[in-house]
Amino acid sequence: MTKGPISALGRPKINFLVVLGILGAFIFFLGFALLIPALIDLIYKEETWHSFVISAGLAFILGGGLWLKFKPNEEIRIREGFMVVALTWITLSLVGALPFIIAGILPSYTDAVFETMSGLTTTGSTILGGITSTGIINPDIESLPHSFLMWRSLAHWLGGMGIIVLSLAILPLLGIGGMQLFQAESPGPTTDKLTPRVQETAKLLWVVYVALTALEFLLLWIHPSMDWFDALNHAFATLATGGFSTKNSSIAAFDSVYIDVIITLFMFLAGINFAMHFRLFKGDTKSFFNNRETRFYTLITIIGILIISFSLWYFDGRTLLEAIRYGSFQVVAIITTTGFGTDDYELWYSFGAFVLLLLFFTGGSAGSTGGGIKMIRWMILIRNLGREIKQIIHPKAILPVRIGDQVIDPYIQRTVLSFFILYMLVFGLGALIISFFGYDLMSSIGASISALGNIGPGWGEFGPTDSFAPLPYAAKWVLIVLMMVGRLELFTIIILFSPSFWKQ
Repeated sequence: MTKGPISALGRPKINFLVVLGILGAFIFFLGFALLIPALIDLIYKEETWHSFVISAGLAFILGGGLWLKFKPNEEIRIREGFMVVALTWITLSLVGALPFIIAGILPSYTDAVFETMSGLTTTGSTILGGITSTGIINPDIESLPHSFLMWRSLAHWLGGMGIIVLSLAILPLLGIGGMQLFQAESPGPTTDKLTPRVQETAKLLWVVYVALTALEFLLLWIHPSMDWFDALNHAFATLATGGFSTKNSSIAAFDSVYIDVIITLFMFLAGINFAMHFRLFKGDTKSFFNNRETRFYTLITIIGILIISFSLWYFDGRTLLEAIRYGSFQVVAIITTTGFGTDDYELWYSFGAFVLLLLFFTGGSAGSTGGGIKMIRWMILIRNLGREIKQIIHPKAILPVRIGDQVIDPYIQRTVLSFFILYMLVFGLGALIISFFGYDLMSSIGASISALGNIGPGWGEFGPTDSFAPLPYAAKWVLIVLMMVGRLELFTIIILFSPSFWKQ
């Protein structure tokens, strides 16, 4: 049977006008988000509100124009979904960077895009408080107007659950083809649908997200060292596992055991699949506590805390309580890829520092706001390794890979293995490129894994007390790409460079 004439009459594989239309809707939505920092500016009377209003106006005009011109009237397909997701994150970063330039906060557009992409991807790396490669002194964090501090944290919060997931929750007009967008953006090898309708699932996830944010905000606000503004910003950054703080020295600035405990707790909760939180809120404690990934994530966290707390006590001379306090905070901050800091881990004894470096390659649970490789992938890799060892001993045996009572489909196993290999290749390439600019081994490794894993702080010249400002502009764009690639789970971006993606 000849297929040529039929395919020629059919719809092309990628409808770029549909992509532009949906992209316009996201840009339009960003305009509303940009008005929130303007209100903060009016409260504090710092006269930078115009930069956000102008940026919002441009977003409304550009986004609204694209939507009205190219509004989709048909179901979007998987290829268009991948393109929308990839273009959304870079476009929103380009538009979201405008207030920094209009207000004159940052003279470099590259630095503005870096800071915005770091916010939206919940990375938490910053170019503030450092000198750029061209000799420009960027302002430090505490010198920023309140509106810009809010914009950084708000970008975290919106990007944490995902711009597209948010839009699916509040914009019925994007209910068309929503599953394609949801699958393309949602982190982890599987997507946990709580309801048959993706729009309802998105709403439920956001209800949980908002509830946890509100609870943390109240718990932080009652502490005398935090006003409502600091509490809100840190709640946004915690639940999004972002790491932007309102203080130059991050959480260490508050020097409070209470604040450390609250933020550690909510960082840990943010690293759990939000579908599990929803089930727990419904009273389904069995599903929550019996979830294999949650238990594995908890186990790795506890092991990490015990080892590093021991190292801080035995090698670094901290008291036992200090070791537990600082060790647990840093471990949870890195595993969940939040990146908050209460201690400089580069000053630790090498044993504890190396264990923490290994945790840079873990990540939170699938379906959480955390970045990284994800715990479920490590579980599958470990179980598959065990199966291969048994297979050598019993070559004719049929040995499926199981997690609990669930048999893992061979397709998922191959996908996870491919992801891991690709992750390491991209990480290595990123480190290689950074080293090309003259940085030492640990600085190059730290910058690459920090961006790709959406962690925030790195190592060497980009440690927890340092800024990414000195990087050459070309290197910053490399990290911008790595942040986006890491946030969208590699394949969403890499697939766009495959020739088969563009073939009809």
